[in-house]
Order: sequence, then C-alpha cells, then structure tokens
Amino acid sequence: MNFKSSLKVLLSLLLVLMVSCQHFQDETAPTGLMTDLLLHPEEAVITNPSPRFSWIVNGSGDGVMQTAYQIMVASDQYLIENGNPDAWDSGKVYSDESIAIPYNGCSLNENSSYWWRVRTWDHNGEVSSYSTPQRFNTGDFGNVERNWPGESRWVQLKTNGETEYVYENRHPIRYHKVFPVSIVENESGNHFISFEKAAFGTLILTLDEPENESKLVIHLGEKLAPGNQVDRNPGGSITYNRFELIIKPGQTEYQVDIPRFVSNYPNSQVLEEHMPEVAAFRYAEIEGYTGNLQTSQVRQHALLYHFDDDAAHFISSDDNLNQIWDLCKHTLKVTPFMGVYIDGGARERMPYEADAYVQQISHYAVDREYAIQRYTNDFMIFNPSWPTEWHLHIVLMAWADYMATGNADFLEKYYDEIKKKTLLPLAREDGLISTRTGLVTEEILASIHYHGSSFRDIVDWPQGTPANETELRSGHGSITFEGETDRYIFSDINTVVNAFHYRNLVLMAKIAGVLDKTEDEEFFKERSGLVRASMNEKLLNPETGLYRDGEGVDHHAFHATMFPVAFGIAPEAYYPQILEFIISKGMACSPYGTPYLFEALYELGAEDYAFELLTSETDRSWMNMIRFGTTITSEAWDLKYKRNMTWNHAWGAAPAYIITRGIFGIEPLEPAFRTVLIKPQPGALQSAEIKSPTIRGPIHAKFNSEPEGEFNMELVIPGNTYARVMLPLPEKESFSLILNGIEMPVVIEDGSVLIDNLEAGRYLLELKQVYDF
Repeated sequence: MNFKSSLKVLLSLLLVLMVSCQHFQDETAPTGLMTDLLLHPEEAVITNPSPRFSWIVNGSGDGVMQTAYQIMVASDQYLIENGNPDAWDSGKVYSDESIAIPYNGCSLNENSSYWWRVRTWDHNGEVSSYSTPQRFNTGDFGNVERNWPGESRWVQLKTNGETEYVYENRHPIRYHKVFPVSIVENESGNHFISFEKAAFGTLILTLDEPENESKLVIHLGEKLAPGNQVDRNPGGSITYNRFELIIKPGQTEYQVDIPRFVSNYPNSQVLEEHMPEVAAFRYAEIEGYTGNLQTSQVRQHALLYHFDDDAAHFISSDDNLNQIWDLCKHTLKVTPFMGVYIDGGARERMPYEADAYVQQISHYAVDREYAIQRYTNDFMIFNPSWPTEWHLHIVLMAWADYMATGNADFLEKYYDEIKKKTLLPLAREDGLISTRTGLVTEEILASIHYHGSSFRDIVDWPQGTPANETELRSGHGSITFEGETDRYIFSDINTVVNAFHYRNLVLMAKIAGVLDKTEDEEFFKERSGLVRASMNEKLLNPETGLYRDGEGVDHHAFHATMFPVAFGIAPEAYYPQILEFIISKGMACSPYGTPYLFEALYELGAEDYAFELLTSETDRSWMNMIRFGTTITSEAWDLKYKRNMTWNHAWGAAPAYIITRGIFGIEPLEPAFRTVLIKPQPGALQSAEIKSPTIRGPIHAKFNSEPEGEFNMELVIPGNTYARVMLPLPEKESFSLILNGIEMPVVIEDGSVLIDNLEAGRYLLELKQVYDF
C-alpha cells in the first residue's frame, strides 16, 4: 500500500472515530429538558421570575446515577452554544438532584427569551456532553390583573418577527390536520367520510371550483348510522351537527363555520375569539356535491393540547386489554382541547374536581406532561363545583402533582387553601364531618370559594333511588333503581364523605411534613387516627364486615365499603367478607368510581377478579363503549344508565391508570419517582409490556407469567432512579430467583418476592421452579 492510500485509510478511520465519539457524547447528554414543568417552554411564556429546571439523566452504560451538574443560562442562543452564559453559570454543583432545580442567576427580564443547557457527572466521575439548549420565554412577573390567582391568560409572543398567541405557564392548544381513512358514496348518494377516531375540530375542504354558486349540506357527528350515514338522532348528548355551506366560483378552500359554544354553566370554558369553534366528530357526510372527492381534499382540523404519542406504549396477550388501552390513550390525547381539564366537550365544558383528578392520574400514565394538571388544580381551588366529595379531591390532586413532579411550589403557595378543602369546620367531636347538621355557613362556603347554592353530597353520578324509597327516581333517566350509587341512603353522617375526609387528613399530614409544618403534621396524624377509629366504631357493621351508608342507616351500598378499602380504613380482618361482597356487586359504580374500585381490589389481593372486570364485555364495561362505537371514553356505561351521556368524557379513561398502577404496580415511593415501586399483579394476564413515562424518563417493563408459576420480567430503570421490585410469589415453595443470570437470595415480604434498591439500568428477573429428582 502506497503512502497516499495509507493516508486515505487513516483519515477514514479518524473520521469514523470522531463520529463515534460524537455519538457517544450525544448519548451521554441530558435530554427531556423541562422549564417550570414545560417540555416545550418555547411555546409558552413563564411568569415565574425564578423558573425551575429538570432533565433526564443519561450515560454511556447501564446504572447511570448523577453526582453533579452544571447549568448555564444565557440571553442569546449564540452565547449559550459557545459556553458564554450571561445570566447564570452554576458551576459544578455536587448534587444528585435533577428535578426542579431553581434558577439562581441574575434577575431575569420580563417579556424576554433565554436559553439554558445542562451537563452532568455520573457515579464514575465521567462528565456528559451538554444538552441541546432549550429556549424559554418570560412574561409578566408583576401584579397583573387576573380573574383569580394563578389564571393563565392568552398572550401574544413575538418570535422571529412573527406574532402568535400562547398561554402563560402551560402549553398552547393548536389545530392539527387529520386526513380521513376513507370516502365512499352512501345509499343516499352523499359523500360519506370516515376518520380513524373522533376529535374536537372543524372540517376543511378543498373542492373543485364550481361554475355556479350552490349549497352543500354538511353533517358532522360521532355516531355511525346504517347505510354509511352520520346518525342524525344519536341520543343523549352524543354530538351531531348540520351545517350549510355555500360554494362559489373563484374559491376552492372552505372551512365549516361551527357556531360558538354557549356557556350555560358557571365555569364553562369558551375558545378565544381568534380561534375557530370546534365540535366532536368522527364522521362527515356531504350532500349536494357532484364532484369527485379524495381523502387528500378533506381534513379534520383537530384542536389538541400538546401530546407526545411516543411517550407511552402498552401491548399484552389480551386483545380486549389492548383495545381498552388504545381507547383511553386516545381519550387522554383529545379531551384536554381547552387547555384545562373539562368534564366533556359536548354539553358543559366545565371543570369538575373529581373528573379532573381521574384525568390527571390517567394522563400521567400516557404522557410526560405536568403543566395542564397543575393549572387545572390551580383553577379548581378558586372555581369549585358543587359536590362535597369533589371539594375533597383537591388534596388528592395536590398530592398526586407533588409525587409526579417532585416540585413542592404548588403545595407551598396554596397550603392554606388546600387545608380549607379538608372541610375540618364541619366536624363534630368524634372527627366525623357532615354537610347536613347546620355547620355549613356562608363563611365556610366563601372560605372554599364556593358561591353557588347546591353544595351537597354526591357519592357517585347519576344517583340511584335510595333503598328506603320504592318509586324509581334514578337521575338522568337511568332505567335501574341502583343508578350509579347502588341505592345509597344519604344521611347526616355519610360514610363516603368521611372516607374522603380521612384520606384528606392522611395526605395533609404528608404535605405538612414536606413543608416542615411540624405542628400541623402532628395534628393531621392525630385527627386521621380519630376519624378512622370513629368510622370503624360507628359506621362498620362487625357482623357483616361491611360499612353502612351512614350513621343509623341499615343499608350497605357498594360505595360505602369500596372507598374505606381504597383509602386504608377497613381492618384487614374483614377483607374476606368485603371481597365476597364486592365481587357479588360487579361493576356497581360509574366510570368515575373505577380508580377507587380497582385500588380496593388490588388492596384485597383480588388481581384475578380485577383483570376479569377490566376486560369484561358486559353492558357495564369499557368493551361496551368500544362495541357501541365511540373512540373516546363515554360518560356512562350505556345510554340506558344515563340518558344524556356524552361520548367524550375523560373520567372513563381510568384503565390507563389501572393498567400502569395495578397490573404493573408502577408508582412513586418518593417524589418525582426518585424511588419507584414495581409490583406486578397480572392476575390471569399471561404477558404484557409497557413504556411508562415519568419525569425522570420512561420505565420499561415486560413480563411473562407461566401457568406453572414461573415468572420473568425485563426492566429498564431510568437514570438517577432506584427501584423496589416485588414479584408475584410462586405457589410452589421450591423456586429460585435469577437476576441478570445470577442466582440471588430469596427475600419474601408481604406475600411477594422482594428485590430492593435496584439502581438505574437493565435487568432480567426470573422466578424459576426448582425440581427435585
């Protein structure tokens, strides 16, 4: 080989080495940057003068744990890319914290743009590459006139010479073009257009230019009628709209002009004037158009909040479960179209606390998104709805936010407001509370920001006919006496209300502990103990092991026992009777109650029944929703159970939460998933895999359960995270635990095989039978 050829080979090798090194550097760089919980802060403005920064820790191998970081912030992209920060350089900070790091540089200017980046050091002292810089925009820091504290306004943001509307402190809502999957001519000679799934939007058409002006009739709806038609009379609050569209010479582009949504409720949400109105639809039908129509000429102009389709994934050996996951994931993608959680987009468009909580915990399961949850919680504190138990969801919402994000700012800012939502002034000496004994005063209602006239207990919705009445009066046209409350009898001391009150007290003790409010922490611990003791003394029937609906009531509705189990009130000695009772009732709650029902079932060790109920095909199931044709979860199990139900209600999407938290047992043990519990409870499910988003990065889990009792699980734990894994205990006593090919000592705790303190990395865990020959 001559000198020129040798030089050419050497240069090629150097180039490959440089590319490999660059790839290695890119792999080690932090990703998933967030500014004040925003994954895309460049699409918003931030009103916090000291924003908090978070990132995902990466590395060149498994088991990456951060030991130090360095953050740079600059007022210009060129400065940050060249390592010349003019706002803040933290220097090397020895810390394993990678979540919610507060800005600590010079004062940021209002209505300005900044860029930041970060690098980390791992447990071996190796430094990563810098992250790709992230831009964030500041807004008004001062006292701006707002309708309530924390209100997020639409504001104009100028970038690259263009002006656009964005939200403060949350991602914007944007219109997205969705093309149909098919267009056919139906029996009436009309063009029938089918989209894969429903969304909230309007219709855009590109039509051939007509010779003369003519009128088209456009039908948009959620429900399919026989003969490939949009159902003109779908029933309930299922969406159908008819529009007339004039097509003219000289024009080819048309957008269906949907009339403005009219707010008929106190907190109904309406779109800003600059935004076209939307309605829910999956199908469109066009009358009067004689030309050919291709799928490329039709678009569903869908209004969506930010959503990452790749953030979560689930597949299993059960087809029903796969369909249910897809139904719920799509629901959680399309229902936050107003930029805040609402109960449904067809009828009220109003935020409700219970609806929002179920949507919040379910949304965490399918996307690494936290800003809309926090904004909704903020909104609900000052704009509450009427039910007693809905107010009692605020504490649950605040705690779920903290455990997901690790950011205590919301708890600290609104501690006194959150505390009021426990309804402590309604308690008597034994700690039990009541809304019916004259303690609800105008002053108390004002303190919780409720200004209506309907503050009362709800249990579930719609309510059924109480067991002490004989005339059917189930709400909203339910055909059953049970309604969704199992004939619950309302009384002065309501068991469900007090179960929520107990849970509030338990969580308030934890919140007070986070904020170092020692006296409050002790008070709430003592008070929760008092309430639990009083409930078990006065509301629990020791003969049956079930809870009465209320004090002095001789009726045991489903909810009266379900909630005490879910919230840790029920004594374990009564679990066998309780489980038998719950199984006998079936799905006796509305979709709203299902997170609590399944929490109770997994607490009772009923994973087989939980799986059976989750994948059931009765008329009170998620498979029934799929069967009757909705692609977004419905408000009720069926029209016969709620005559005005919608086909776009996010509280029905709880299986996303149930699959993640129940079947895979993934939940944070420490805030921001610093330590995570993974406790699979598969029941009869043979195999499944999930990608579960967390603020520290996704958890990947895949299991296979063999009939002989052998069980294996593949895990990927994200950087800077520890895991506590509890595998199902095999029925046979002789088994071994294999971790990444190495046999480990078997530790049994709480009926599970424990593998504790797993650091970030990839693992294969196997439980294998040991056979004696």
